[in-house]
Amino acid sequence: MPDAFPRHRPNVGVVLFNATGKVWYGHRAGQATGHAWQFPQGGVDKGEDLEAAARRELEEETGVTSIALLGRTDGWIVYDFPDALKALHRAEGRKPWDGQKQAWFAFRFLGDDSEIALDRHGDIEFDAWRWGDLSEACDLIIPFKRDAYAQVVEAFTRFTA
Repeated sequence: MPDAFPRHRPNVGVVLFNATGKVWYGHRAGQATGHAWQFPQGGVDKGEDLEAAARRELEEETGVTSIALLGRTDGWIVYDFPDALKALHRAEGRKPWDGQKQAWFAFRFLGDDSEIALDRHGDIEFDAWRWGDLSEACDLIIPFKRDAYAQVVEAFTRFTA
């Protein structure tokens, strides 16, 4: 079957739920203002299993490995980059993706907060973190990702109880 979104970068996202149904939010490193809170996410390596990619990204960005799979979204959730961001990526010599296609995973955190380490990987994604309500997600994320986050919230609301 042909790829319906060949110009969108394959990506995974993770919503991490604690025992009380709160979700993990990370503050993007270096963003002092604006919509800087988001869920862990990242690219999928060629040939990599999507769940394995989600687990890898979660560990790289948060240090968390004590998790249990709750569920995942069906198909791809797709968003486009704004034109200014596409131009910046081209100027930096990055592959000129139109946006991202994401598979989202929900995990239950089985550890305690001391497991969370934002410096686990060389490239720091987040400089702060907090637990919050899933319903906050669309207000916290950068505007061009809001529709994608709304789909994730709808898919995973059942895990907040």
